[in-house]
Amino acid sequence: MDNARDRVRRLAGDYVQRDDPTGWFEPLYAEAAGDASLIPWADLVPNPAFTEWADRIGFKGSGGSALVVGCGLGDDAEELRRRGWRVTAFDISPTAIAWCRRRFPDSGVQYVESDLLKPPREWRGAFDFALETYTLQALPTGLRTRAIEEVASFIRPGGSLLVISRGRRPEEPDAGPPWPLLREEFDRFLESGLKEDGFEEFMDSESPPVRRFRACYRRKYEDSSPASLKR
Repeated sequence: MDNARDRVRRLAGDYVQRDDPTGWFEPLYAEAAGDASLIPWADLVPNPAFTEWADRIGFKGSGGSALVVGCGLGDDAEELRRRGWRVTAFDISPTAIAWCRRRFPDSGVQYVESDLLKPPREWRGAFDFALETYTLQALPTGLRTRAIEEVASFIRPGGSLLVISRGRRPEEPDAGPPWPLLREEFDRFLESGLKEDGFEEFMDSESPPVRRFRACYRRKYEDSSPASLKR
């Protein structure tokens, strides 16, 4: 795993220097050639910080529409489908999307190749729920304001969003990837028209433990035409 993480940092660093900060995802998945151990975040199980939260609140979909941001190899998307959601899941890497389809050939999830920074216009305000786990932390800080605005734009009035990421305090280092988020960066979701329903900071069970942030948001019903939906 340490070798895989080192490879990610070198690859991402190369692409950031080329002014192509999201260009490294596809080479990473392509070079893995089906070996998930070469993808540091691919545990081949749903994100435990998501499932713990979902179990705790009895989270179910009842046929509502859900979007998974940066779906990777699809485990979170399949978990949402299992919980009763109609799921669309996207990733910037065509190799990752093809990998999902091979892993889950009979899935009801719609796997789509798309770029978070240039999503389909018809996704704006289209989803009852969106899940973002570890995508924002994979983006350099200069891209995060725009990325957060795009994530927020997917939520329809009355819909909700769950965001899970590495977190850091101002005095802690931000070398990456992953680039941990500051608590203040989450305020951008509020500026994008969402209401915060809950924010948690905790240390996970990795060795050594990693600081995580988990935040829940909702778009009010009366907020039917936020600026993010007009772009």
